[in-house]
Amino acid sequence: FMVHGAIYLGMKTEGRLFARLFLLLKQAMLVFVLLFVGLTAYTLLSLPHLTDRFLQEPWLAALPFLAFLSIANVPRLINRKRFKLAFGFSSIAVALLLMVVAVELYPVLLISTLDPAWSLTVYNAASSEKALRIMLGFAAVGTPLVLGYTFFVYRTFYGKVRLDEHSY
Repeated sequence: FMVHGAIYLGMKTEGRLFARLFLLLKQAMLVFVLLFVGLTAYTLLSLPHLTDRFLQEPWLAALPFLAFLSIANVPRLINRKRFKLAFGFSSIAVALLLMVVAVELYPVLLISTLDPAWSLTVYNAASSEKALRIMLGFAAVGTPLVLGYTFFVYRTFYGKVRLDEHSY
């Protein structure tokens, strides 16, 4: 998420701050890619059961493949200073990686290291129908408010940040 936020700042800044951020972003991207490759290798070697769903349903393998392609595209776009596209591909990578984790873990949400029977699954963590209806009401009211506020904030702070004598 640090790289994702730095890409966003790349879209919003200019001048000396942008130049400094650009150097930090390139370094952060290198660290991210190295950690991503290392953690992926560690996960595949130490937790092989996480790939079972991908072996059972091979079409799901498109998710990690597309996530890898999205991540691989981000440094190229950063070097070309195409921050909007880099931010888009970074967003796609985040979404795809979340989907990969969901596919790997389903139906178990949290694996118990003490006893597999104590694991949290979608079945034993499910809410009642009444609770789901109540939450639907809250979501129906809250979602438009959040979307409206988000739209307002993005419109208010649209464009690049300019440093002048009134800036701090």
